Amino acid sequence: MPTPAPTASSRLAQYMATSPLRDASFRLFYSGSIGTALGYTMQAAMAAWVMATLTSSALMVALVQSASTLPFLLFGLIAGSLADIMNRRRLIIVTQLVMLLSTVVLGVIAITGWVNPWVLLLLTFVCGAGFTFYMPAQQASINDLVAREDLPRAVALGAVAFNVARAIGPAIAGAVAAWLGSGSALLASSLFFIVMMFGVSSLKRAERSLPGVPETLFAGVQSGLRFARHSPAMRSLVILNISFTVCASALWALIPLVARDQLNLGPGGYGLLYGTFGAGAVVSALMIPEQLQRYSLNTVVRASIVLWTGATLLVAATTITGVALLGALFAGAAWVGVLASLSAGTQSTAPAWVRARAVSINLLALQTGLALGSFLWGALASAIDIRPTMAVSAGLMVLLYAINHRVRVELGDEADVTPFAQLPELAVAVEPMPTDGPVLVQVEYRIAAADRPAFLQAIQAVEATRRRNGATSWRVFRDVSEDERYVERYVITSWAEYVRLRMRMTIADRMLQNRVIELQRTDVPVRVSRLIGVDAAKR
Repeated sequence: MPTPAPTASSRLAQYMATSPLRDASFRLFYSGSIGTALGYTMQAAMAAWVMATLTSSALMVALVQSASTLPFLLFGLIAGSLADIMNRRRLIIVTQLVMLLSTVVLGVIAITGWVNPWVLLLLTFVCGAGFTFYMPAQQASINDLVAREDLPRAVALGAVAFNVARAIGPAIAGAVAAWLGSGSALLASSLFFIVMMFGVSSLKRAERSLPGVPETLFAGVQSGLRFARHSPAMRSLVILNISFTVCASALWALIPLVARDQLNLGPGGYGLLYGTFGAGAVVSALMIPEQLQRYSLNTVVRASIVLWTGATLLVAATTITGVALLGALFAGAAWVGVLASLSAGTQSTAPAWVRARAVSINLLALQTGLALGSFLWGALASAIDIRPTMAVSAGLMVLLYAINHRVRVELGDEADVTPFAQLPELAVAVEPMPTDGPVLVQVEYRIAAADRPAFLQAIQAVEATRRRNGATSWRVFRDVSEDERYVERYVITSWAEYVRLRMRMTIADRMLQNRVIELQRTDVPVRVSRLIGVDAAKR
């Protein structure tokens, strides 16, 4: 007998068996993520539409996007540092309250007729600030709720959450606006922020990734930036992120004007255009885990950039609503193909101690590109019209694609993020105070002449690990009086930071250091000296 076709329920059961959603805690948290995404995308869509009804200026409409993303430029790094230092559950609840209240106020003044362009921009900025502090805490929390092998699927589901909201949020907001008015649509959007206040209850208070003296807020910002600067993987992710979003922001910033002027649509049609974009994004997000298993991260990102370029040109070339909707569908798929993949790369590359800061840097690159690009493309559209502006953005995308062809992104592996937990205890005569410093570390090697080229190559690979874990300076010296003696020296700002540097070492870091140690002469041990700075005035 022929095998019966699988039913919808059996397919769902099979999907749930391998999905992170099989875990009740993640399901609850994920429901809250969808709620926040719905509230935020509805607010953003209606704020742009309200601005389009208040003024005919393309620049002012584009500035709504800039006001929404500007908080990331100002507070993005602080948000990441805060999410690595404080209780993420409490931080997420506070951000929901900020977004809820700012959206309610905007809705009320829109209903009463007191709204004006500058007040709208201010309240959009406040809501964007809440979202700025929410996102690093939310994304970094995913790692605390799912197993590492489920991470790409969980990150892709996060993209689904945001893009399901992007698909139906503006459509709901547009329908409510057409029925009851824009102010009522804003009030409706504020209700969705309540969902995460319950969803976050599944998030337990995580133990500090690094015990001991906690980092201060601004020291955390510095260490996050240092990690990104000296991590080749993070640098590649940031470069491709900002290159893409600067160009992609043209369609984002001008989509209200495409709906109003190019396609002659009302608020319902505007919501449909946004919703079609989101539908493409949802389809793409569901496909990403499988695509990342079949192809490299770099291949998925590059193919998505090409798809976005074609979709933008399609929207720019048409005045037919159906064709524009097709272009929006492809653009949504490409948007998630790039950004969800880069997000998965970020979270798979960053160790736990810096994960929220790495997420915030990735988001900062995204929002920087959107904010700067929105202003650029809005000003250009005011000067030369909408359609040629989008064509120029597609041309710039092609140019940056060619310039960055050697920049490759990859998913991290377990060794990149797993701490190396077998370091010996420090033998110190007197334990320094946490703020004492700077600390000078010297590692002395004896290397035979035949092993010198291999040693110099191996020790250079160690530099990045020292610097991204806390060293402010690093250098290798050759002893001119002893031919085989080499000294690696690096400086850390304080004793507390040195202790953190040791704890930040991952298995991958240790593997690089072992390659150096293997070249050491077997009859002489490696010698490590730790020296702490002395202030002569305090003797």
